[in-house]
Amino acid sequence: MLFSRLSRMRQAHLLRRRHLSSAQWHRIIDDMPSLAGLSAVERVHLQTLTQQFLRHKTLNGVQGLRLSPDMRLRIAAQACLLILHLDFSYFDGWHEVIVYPGGFRIRHSAMDEAGLVSEQTPALSGEAWQQGPVILSWEDARRDMRGAHPGQNVVLHEFAHKLDMLSGSANGSPPMHPDMPQAEWTAALSDAYARLQRQIGRRHTCINPYAATNPGEFFAVVSEYFFTDPRRLYRVCPRVYEQLRRYYRQDPLKRLQRLRRAPRD
Repeated sequence: MLFSRLSRMRQAHLLRRRHLSSAQWHRIIDDMPSLAGLSAVERVHLQTLTQQFLRHKTLNGVQGLRLSPDMRLRIAAQACLLILHLDFSYFDGWHEVIVYPGGFRIRHSAMDEAGLVSEQTPALSGEAWQQGPVILSWEDARRDMRGAHPGQNVVLHEFAHKLDMLSGSANGSPPMHPDMPQAEWTAALSDAYARLQRQIGRRHTCINPYAATNPGEFFAVVSEYFFTDPRRLYRVCPRVYEQLRRYYRQDPLKRLQRLRRAPRD
């Protein structure tokens, strides 16, 4: 606890020392495709949320990784995109983001069908713990921020798990807004999840097959597509897209249309 408080104090001190100008903010977010098409008002609000995130959350590099102010801002901005039209309280209940230089391993105990328990340590690019930290690989996060693979963004994925966990577990069903019938959410996502599972084993799947792991992973993966490849998600899972549009209170497809209409220099 003491280490966490001291780390937050140091981070706040660094932020006070470095005033974030409008030019710096736009330079930082302009090269992240998932933020393209935000309105001027949305950009200002995202900046406010990002600075709030950096005041209230601790970002710690490990294994020798030193997080620069730009790295912190990029992670925070990506995370806050999810709650741009929600509320910062959606990130309540936890305090830390741990960032590894690259893929990392965390020990998990697993029991096989014979009852034998083994320690499994798969290489990970991210993980989110219930009431605990979000853990990220900077190598993977940086690649995804550049839009190298549309539909893939580890920061969005892990923070979507955090939203999902507000219901008590990462089960693919975060707490619904009052105007969102639970039955409609369940039907849309369950049907798409079942269709994806039927595709497993074929040469191609409509979206990343990792989404078929369980309903929680399905929600996190379709959230990645929603913000980074909305055309594809709308084409293959239109009912899922509509539910995410209502949940996040955002419409990335309209942002793409805004970009197409924007005058070119």
